[in-house]
Amino acid sequence: MKDPHHLLSQVFGFSGFRPGQEEIVQAVMAGRDTLAIMPTGGGKSLCFQIPALCRDGVTVVISPLIALMRDQVRSLREAGVEAGALTSGNTDEETEAVFSAIDEGRLKLLYMAPERLASGGAVALLKRARCTLIAVDEAHCVSQWGHDFRPDYLRIGELRRSLNVPVAAFTATADEETRAEIVARLFNGTPPATFLRGFDRPNIHLAFAVKDKPREQILRFAAARKGQSGIVYTSARARTEVLAQALREAGHSACHYHGGMEAEDRRRVEIRFQQEDGLIVVATVAFGMGIDKPDIRWVAHADLPKSIEAYYQEIGRGGRDGAAAETLTLYGPDDIRLRRSQIDEGAAPPDRKAADHARLNALLGLAEAMGCRRQVLLGYFGEASDPCGNCDMCDSPVEVFDATEAVRKALSAILRTGEWFGAGHLIDILTGNATSKVREKGHDSLPTFAVGRDLSKPAWGAVFRQMMGRDLVRPDPDRFGALRMTDGARPILRGEQSITLRRDTIQAAVSRVAVKALVSEDDAPLLSALKAKRRALAERAAVPAYVIFPDRTLIEMAERRPATLDQMAQITGVGAKKLESYGAAFLEVITGAAEGVHPARMRLVGRDAGAVYDRLSEVQLTLARGEDGTGKPMSLSPGVLRKIAEARPSTLSELDRIGDLGPAKIERFGPAFLDVLRSA
Repeated sequence: MKDPHHLLSQVFGFSGFRPGQEEIVQAVMAGRDTLAIMPTGGGKSLCFQIPALCRDGVTVVISPLIALMRDQVRSLREAGVEAGALTSGNTDEETEAVFSAIDEGRLKLLYMAPERLASGGAVALLKRARCTLIAVDEAHCVSQWGHDFRPDYLRIGELRRSLNVPVAAFTATADEETRAEIVARLFNGTPPATFLRGFDRPNIHLAFAVKDKPREQILRFAAARKGQSGIVYTSARARTEVLAQALREAGHSACHYHGGMEAEDRRRVEIRFQQEDGLIVVATVAFGMGIDKPDIRWVAHADLPKSIEAYYQEIGRGGRDGAAAETLTLYGPDDIRLRRSQIDEGAAPPDRKAADHARLNALLGLAEAMGCRRQVLLGYFGEASDPCGNCDMCDSPVEVFDATEAVRKALSAILRTGEWFGAGHLIDILTGNATSKVREKGHDSLPTFAVGRDLSKPAWGAVFRQMMGRDLVRPDPDRFGALRMTDGARPILRGEQSITLRRDTIQAAVSRVAVKALVSEDDAPLLSALKAKRRALAERAAVPAYVIFPDRTLIEMAERRPATLDQMAQITGVGAKKLESYGAAFLEVITGAAEGVHPARMRLVGRDAGAVYDRLSEVQLTLARGEDGTGKPMSLSPGVLRKIAEARPSTLSELDRIGDLGPAKIERFGPAFLDVLRSA
């Protein structure tokens, strides 16, 4: 069986595994059923790609979206790996190439959409391909109550039984309930080797803001990050088009994406986003799982997501390369009403609705957090952490106050009006604003009329919003969204429990955080030049730019400035195939001159034998005409020097046998070569 460390270095260009990867790789290589929950950008793909290269036969990868599969196949082929995909988007030539690779025994990874499992020939095809492992990407799609449920994922368990092969399942978002569903549906209830590798993405800055002219808020956020790739998520299809137009009018390169578009139009947007630097896509969550672009620098939500799992999945599209990324999530009372009504008006049974309300409560708790957001986020997934220093709450702690009396006044106003009114009318009552509606209903004579004049209308708006966020009150869909009190509010109303709230004032300035530069000011021009070279190569090859090299690799080039191909080989993400394909081109950008390297020397790039080869070449050049410079010219071919550098003989006879030098060359070069080899 092949060495996974060697493959990691030579094929993928990484010097070592990330924390938690190696033991997952070992479990999958050993043929154990495996479930790995790893953060987005944590290197899940390598955990099945490397075992696929080490094991006999073909690994079939069940992946949810065509765009995602095509990206991974392109990246693997660029790295020299035989991979293919069978999707509805294939041309006849692409499909035939996959079948040929299967029949010739060359294919190592075969990507398939779960929908293809419904065809009668899927099992026969995989048996013909000698499938020895099923890898399931985005395994949370098997959860029937999850935010990304895909019905055809339920067929994977049956496929596993038909092929009698192990399953390795991977996901970034799975709470305890979802993990139990994955085990039941993919592993027939038999617990697999489970690896929970944490949910923290420390490179992502977390921020929430209350809506106040949300279009302007998004435009300001994007303006501060002009030229960087970003995603804006909205809850409505029509808003994607309006907001994308506003961004274009503000001078950004932007387009929209939603599920109502024609398939070809959606594909065009996906291709643009993959291939263009600095493009912004305004999208519904339909744009979610198909995005494998590693250098997305920011993600904004123009509306509140559906749950913490959805939020985590969506912000996880940013900063997959490990470099800094930023997020902004806007929310307001209307978002809370919408999400509550979607749950209440859905077809789910009562216990599921209760669970969905609890999940929404968790997200609102994150939105209304009074301390470090990362602590709240990770706490939801069962992880403890110290304050992160990389969220808006850590940047600028909020002011809080004892809101017990204010909340009791609000609850009293709700109950005294029969739970038939929304926040606007209730605030008029509390602040003593005798509107015609207040007078018509006789609410200006209530004991609660004008008892809240100590707070402004915006302040009362913040109180009601936070009460909704704490699930003390809910909009009632049967009463046109009127607020009604929940059981959780009763202890506060009775004076048995106190409550602390944030002293919110709606802030027009959304982002107080300085935009983090990817490299220092000195390295920025070189990084721009490297990106330009990458873009030209990507356009020529008709592949996304990050398939050539991701941002993280170019950043390391700009900072370390390798001067030789050996030094270039030490850059993260530069494997043997990519070094051969692109090393000289990027080196020319860095040094200003291309380095001509003989193929024999190229085979030693990045290895200790390369330095030995160079020293042997120097000695040979010095002794080409003998020690006195008057002898007959002699030399060895680069191929012979490579053999000697790799074998490192320790005696003249070994040297002669390996290089077939003959007496004259042994006499001239032998002792000096052995000195070089001994010192190496």
